[in-house]
Amino acid sequence: MKKLPELIFAAGKEGKVGYAYSACEFGDDLIAVDAEHLRQDIEDFPQVSEVEIVRHYTNLSHLNHSVDSGFYPLGSCTMKYNPKINEKIAAFEEFSAHPYSPHHLVQGNLEVIKDLEEWLCKLTGMPAFTLTPAAGAHGEFVGMQIIRKYLSSKGEPRKIVLIPDSAHGTNPASAHFAGYEIKEIPSNEEGILDTAVVKEHLNEDVAALMMTNPNTLGIFEKNIVEIAAALHENGSLLYMDGANMNAFMGIVRPGDLGADVLHLNLHKTFATPHGGGGPGSGPVGVAAHLKEFLPVPLVDENKDTKQFSVRYFNEGIGRVKNYYGNFLVLVRALVYLYSLGRENLDKVAEDAVLNANYIRKKLEPLLDLPYKSRTLHEVVFSDKNLNVKTLDIAKRLLDFGIHPFTIYFPLIVHGAMMIEPTETESKETLDAFIAAMKQVLQEAAENPEILENAPHHTPVRRLDEVYAARKLIIKWQKEENN
Repeated sequence: MKKLPELIFAAGKEGKVGYAYSACEFGDDLIAVDAEHLRQDIEDFPQVSEVEIVRHYTNLSHLNHSVDSGFYPLGSCTMKYNPKINEKIAAFEEFSAHPYSPHHLVQGNLEVIKDLEEWLCKLTGMPAFTLTPAAGAHGEFVGMQIIRKYLSSKGEPRKIVLIPDSAHGTNPASAHFAGYEIKEIPSNEEGILDTAVVKEHLNEDVAALMMTNPNTLGIFEKNIVEIAAALHENGSLLYMDGANMNAFMGIVRPGDLGADVLHLNLHKTFATPHGGGGPGSGPVGVAAHLKEFLPVPLVDENKDTKQFSVRYFNEGIGRVKNYYGNFLVLVRALVYLYSLGRENLDKVAEDAVLNANYIRKKLEPLLDLPYKSRTLHEVVFSDKNLNVKTLDIAKRLLDFGIHPFTIYFPLIVHGAMMIEPTETESKETLDAFIAAMKQVLQEAAENPEILENAPHHTPVRRLDEVYAARKLIIKWQKEENN
């Protein structure tokens, strides 16, 4: 078991100095700090040496789990390995530009933006893209704003957005913040939308349907073309949540299926790091009739002079973000695409689907699989008929050095275990995960207390989550001696 580092407050001793300036020939007053600028609000501020500070935070960092340190089968979030060549190129000094830099000084940056837009257009079949959204949920919101602006321009903004029960959880919030009422549509026994059911919900108030495809069950919505036709006949639009694009990248283009608006997650499908709050990137692609409603700024290229310019005004939804603060995420994604090349993009999807189905077939005899339809990049089991809960299995996996899968989502599966291995994991890693799961499930059958008290070999044991939420302490407090 890794030892939890001692709190730095406890390590401090009176008289230790972390760093001290020496007097110089110009006098102490040049380096002295006035007392009024010193922090006084931390009681017993720790006095430690510089090396103790370094070791303290280094030891804390060793407790983190990441895709660089172990398997991370977090379903629906695509926590796959991020090639280090992406990081190396993103660190080039030439890409570090001030947001107010004149356009003629950042032609290379603008070319990156335009080049990536063109890649995404060809890859998805969407005629135009904006790279301004800062994350997936932001992309959803931008997409719904585009839909609202388009319908308003026709004099009918409409009121309702239909959302399947198998959609990503942020979809309802994005539509709501765009000013729409939400109406949920149930999936059928195959785990997908039925065209006839969608048609039953269509009327003149329906603005759009937000469809996650593949959905959160990992199942491809095979009726999407028929559903798109029914929506368009009703004057409604099809929004496709493309966060799971790694399941069919290079094989199927959403634009060819009838999608009017699509968002992607560069920090998932295109191997740029995410987690811990960001940064992310959620580009939005639109059909031809929605191009004029894209947000600004827009990058234009003069094909004759090979010069790039930025347009800040159009008939669209305006600005949705001040700057390209996540520009290096775009660089990483473009490097990823060039590294693979068009000829290898479909291999990403093929390997992602193969890995997920390998795990499915190995664990299907041991776990309940609520939906038997063919799965793509992820598989969702349940804790039905087990002596323990999904949470217990997740906690026990920590003892094997494996990050748990997504638990209790999607909500339509009770006790859900959503597993996504991604295409970057080897068969050896998958076999190790499967072996760990088999051992855990055997323990669940023979000695469930092992799971109920897990984890056993982590620096912090299982917490009382209710108590922790109600008695949240995020600041060090000195204990009073009784």
